[in-house]
Amino acid sequence: MERVTVDQWKEIFAETGLSDDDMRKWHQVFEKKHPEGHQNFLEWLGVEKSRIKEIRQNLN
Repeated sequence: MERVTVDQWKEIFAETGLSDDDMRKWHQVFEKKHPEGHQNFLEWLGVEKSRIKEIRQNLN
């Protein structure tokens, strides 16, 4: 299975018109509504566990 990188994902968001603030809001909503799914998504992107913890803590 091909893995999409974080940078590629950000590029997709940017191409659809999302600003950095929009991307942050997307993550906040994802975390709030589906915390386990958000965790799985970040792992799928290949984000290291320590960074995932940091990302999720900073969204609250």
